Amino acid sequence: MRELVTELEERAAREPAGIAAIDAEGPHTVEAVLRAGDALADTLEKIVGIGPTVLFQADNTWRTVAAAIAVGRLDGTLALISRHATSAEFTAALDDIDPDAVLGSPERMEEWRVEDRLPELDGDVLDGWRWAGKPGRPAGRWGGGVVIGLTSGSTGRAKGVVQSEAALRYAARCTIDAVGLAPGDAVAALVPMSSSAAFCFGLYLPLHLGGPIVFSDRWDPGEAALLMARHDVRWTMCVPTMALQLAAAAPEPGLLARVRAMTVGGGPMDVGALARAEQRLGTRILRVFGMSECLGHTTPALDDPEEIRLGVDGRPFPGTQLRAVDEFGQPVPPGQPGRAQVRGPSLFVGYARAGAVVPPELTSDGFFPTGDLLAVLPDGTVAVRGREKDIIIRGGRNIDVAEVEGAVAAHPAVQQACVVPVPDDLLGERVAVLVVSDRESFDLETVQRHLAERGLSKGKWPEYVWRVPALPQNRVGKLSRADAARIARELKEREWTMN
Repeated sequence: MRELVTELEERAAREPAGIAAIDAEGPHTVEAVLRAGDALADTLEKIVGIGPTVLFQADNTWRTVAAAIAVGRLDGTLALISRHATSAEFTAALDDIDPDAVLGSPERMEEWRVEDRLPELDGDVLDGWRWAGKPGRPAGRWGGGVVIGLTSGSTGRAKGVVQSEAALRYAARCTIDAVGLAPGDAVAALVPMSSSAAFCFGLYLPLHLGGPIVFSDRWDPGEAALLMARHDVRWTMCVPTMALQLAAAAPEPGLLARVRAMTVGGGPMDVGALARAEQRLGTRILRVFGMSECLGHTTPALDDPEEIRLGVDGRPFPGTQLRAVDEFGQPVPPGQPGRAQVRGPSLFVGYARAGAVVPPELTSDGFFPTGDLLAVLPDGTVAVRGREKDIIIRGGRNIDVAEVEGAVAAHPAVQQACVVPVPDDLLGERVAVLVVSDRESFDLETVQRHLAERGLSKGKWPEYVWRVPALPQNRVGKLSRADAARIARELKEREWTMN
């Protein structure tokens, strides 16, 4: 991250008292975070050497900024891990990344038993944190990658996504241009900093833009809304659940009218719910499609009509190509759903495995299969239709989860909906839906009557409906379908036991 460090040095020379980050401890100047980064770089270099791979507890605080500076100074690679990672998840990350150093709070370092794998070293780093390390392996083992973020890991083992600084800069620049952000604008970092995408849009982008990062370290939607208003935040990125929670918790309408836009992606979205959220908040929501493997690669324009901003998933960034293909890899006609493939400047370097980068498996012409179902519409916008594997097989019939979920979510009393399978001895799977709604009488009959009015085929109707206070989320605030399915199974078993 040499380029980012150079920009921060130039900024410090112009305005040493300028604010680089604001967190629970207060404001931190550009000069202060550079000083902290330099001190950490000196400490690392003495033991680990140049070009280190550092596994870092990535909190939404000034420490993550300082760590990025330190690793950038040493031409190294910063690997990010959540403070909520279990010991097993930490061990898996160690195996995949094989870091030269690990940095974290005393509590996490002890819980993860870091000393079992790396010698713990003396010396205060980052104001009370601990570290462990060894002489570094040769630099350059990540193929130009400067950051490694773990995927959310909602199913199976999390993957370490390796991204280059060129990819970070491209995705940041395209977003800045699309939103119309100005140098010095404040950006809120609401999503936990442990993924490549969160690091790109919550840390790299605002530092590149030259404005302060307003960190929210522990998610509280009411506090986050007030924080954004208090510090005149002009843009943020979050997942749909967070956007809806912000709207519900905002103490007054129009609180975020100064925010130019909120970019929302990474989960199921309903036009009506998003429209109500942006009306309550007083800002505009930009619905996008992106992933850690190809950073934020679509967006609508700020002045697009609501049906494009909220109803589809934007247009590819300049220089990025998206296509939908059939099972034989042939492009499908415009408007027809197919398997999504992408290529462009923000495509990742590869996955971290056994301490080295494994390049992605691309098509012969360089496209990355995303695992999503996508339609490229005649006007050039794209619409995500769900995941390839997001289907429920009921009696041999495939039911598209996204289709049913979208139909249920369109009910005006539904704030959020999640369609999941529940096991059935006769049919294999049946359709269930968890809904978040203030209407206490919201039940199966209500849903089925609504779906009949919408004309959804009866064979796709849910057979179970449960009202829940909130949908389960993973560590980055995305919907956890695995946990939702578990909750549905437990609710079904409870009903069976009571009957």
